[in-house]
Amino acid sequence: MKACFYRGALPLLSLALLATGAVSQESTKTTHSFLATGPQTRIVSGDGQVIWSYPRGSRDGWVLPNGNVLLALAGEKGAVVEVTRDNKVVLEYTGTQHEIDTVQRLKGGNTLVSEAGPNPRLLELDKSGKVVKELPLTSQRNDPHMQQRMSRKLPNGNYLVPHLWDRVVKEYTPDGKVVWEVKTPHMPFTAIRLKDGNTLIGCTWGNLVIEVNPKGETVWSVTNDDLEGKPLNDCCGVQRLPNGNTVISSYRAKPGEIRLTEITRDKKIVWTYRDDAPGGIHHVQILDTNGKPLKGAAMR
Repeated sequence: MKACFYRGALPLLSLALLATGAVSQESTKTTHSFLATGPQTRIVSGDGQVIWSYPRGSRDGWVLPNGNVLLALAGEKGAVVEVTRDNKVVLEYTGTQHEIDTVQRLKGGNTLVSEAGPNPRLLELDKSGKVVKELPLTSQRNDPHMQQRMSRKLPNGNYLVPHLWDRVVKEYTPDGKVVWEVKTPHMPFTAIRLKDGNTLIGCTWGNLVIEVNPKGETVWSVTNDDLEGKPLNDCCGVQRLPNGNTVISSYRAKPGEIRLTEITRDKKIVWTYRDDAPGGIHHVQILDTNGKPLKGAAMR
């Protein structure tokens, strides 16, 4: 089941990773290219090569249809940038509070940003980076870093927000009313509204991913107890693939340990990824499977 790939010319970040150990994808049938955000921001090809990197750490990001990369950057106050593949900045917003947690390009061209601090909020930026909408969030104020994570605007115009320390996922209307919420067994990091109305939630330190129906009932879940080798270690990033499989990032995995795991609905591991980079993968966007680009909007 295990194979390592080191083919072709490698960019500088890939050489640095290989200097400390292997970059590998493990499967007999499946390969993926993907964007990884975290202390190292990079795109990895299906054969394990780092084919693009950005010189700052990030918390969230997207490869856009035009090939540019949209990133929520870590660091003091945080920032949002959209960059070309040669790292030219074409959009930039600098945070005004403690940090920026997440980012999402919206239909019509605006950009959604979640900002943590004394005034936790969602912002929408226009194409020039100007704030055109602000939505206050109801969250604890004691620890800004634990206020919210992968906030997303839904097709119905509402906003889905996982509040970590409060252990709750809330759906807000554009005027800030909470119209749906679900308590979670551990801190929610990723919340994804699926096409059938269910919500897929990654529960960080609980090493747990759950799927709940609109009533808040758990209809599916996976933990280390379900998986050979117990590969989950801080379930931050989660993505539901078009084939129904789920990819989970293990943010606290150490160098050389499994950092991404793909499982089927019946909890069979079909693909894993590991490398020896010093930092983990905060969130992931799977871009293709066996060289074929994923179709439709990424559920992440």
